[in-house]
Amino acid sequence: MPLPFVFALLLWFLFAYLLRSRGALSTKPFLMLIGLCAIQSIVIGLRWGYGIAELRFVLPVLAVALPPLIYECFRGLADEAQTSRIRLAAAPLAALAVVVLFLVQPLLIDIAIVALFIGYALALLKLAHAGPDGLDLARLESAGSAYRAMILAAACLFLSALFDILILLDFQWTSGENAAILVSNANLFTLLLIGLAASVAARSQTGQEDQTGSRSARPSPQTVSTAEDADILERVDALMREAKLFRDENLNLSRLARRAGLPARQVSGAINRTTGGNVSRYVNDFRIGEVCRILTEEDTTITAAMYEAGFATKSNFNKEFQRVTGQSPDAWRKSARASDAAAT
Repeated sequence: MPLPFVFALLLWFLFAYLLRSRGALSTKPFLMLIGLCAIQSIVIGLRWGYGIAELRFVLPVLAVALPPLIYECFRGLADEAQTSRIRLAAAPLAALAVVVLFLVQPLLIDIAIVALFIGYALALLKLAHAGPDGLDLARLESAGSAYRAMILAAACLFLSALFDILILLDFQWTSGENAAILVSNANLFTLLLIGLAASVAARSQTGQEDQTGSRSARPSPQTVSTAEDADILERVDALMREAKLFRDENLNLSRLARRAGLPARQVSGAINRTTGGNVSRYVNDFRIGEVCRILTEEDTTITAAMYEAGFATKSNFNKEFQRVTGQSPDAWRKSARASDAAAT
């Protein structure tokens, strides 16, 4: 089986897994993105593996729809307005623009594609400037993974632009002798990476929510904690201690801010400046404290305590437990039991 078809098959498996595990509504842009990558991979295989020259008109149309869709996916994790139909329309509009260029100025198509890929890569990096805390609608436990997926997607767009430049130069210098290798291997590999990035980011979503009042204009950057920050942190601390909000495994910055009655950026800024860490680490500190309490006071398993405290994955739990306590969960429990036995 040609490599492009293998990659397409893997992408369709990702599509099916995501659709089954998360549903179509909350992950619609991500499903569209993975599906587009799979279709583009199939078309690449037919064009360069079987020499169907007519598909050379289809590939640019599919290619330009990719960057706007990638950007919309990750903006949907950062923007509490959720998915915008206007922004989603950018993908078909870009495809339409390529069709128009085919008719009036085909020589500009390659330049337009490179410019589009680089432009959206820069837009993704700008979106990533706020760090994991900028992904308000991602679960706090997986916000870091979604953030890394966004950086990977931006890198893939840059790589795709570079490969397109190399292909253009290859046609100029060697009449396209190496174009098939560049497209079928290098450029194709970025499609798989984009699909994987989309899958990781989609799993961090918490679904549709009522976002009324949770966001306002971003405050001016500060680096020093203020009395206002202390008041905000005290309010959020109370939510954690009294309502045990950290037990919600789908907790995200938007939901936390709404419960506190404050803008998301104000909450994250206060936590960042006061604790020196991000919101995810702040919440995980409470979760680890709860795990320790459960293991001390109750006869239960570490896994049960982990889920009860709000963790969704064992890998993240083990990493955070080591960070907070300096020990593995098993070692900490043995040490706690030995201390209790010595005390009695």
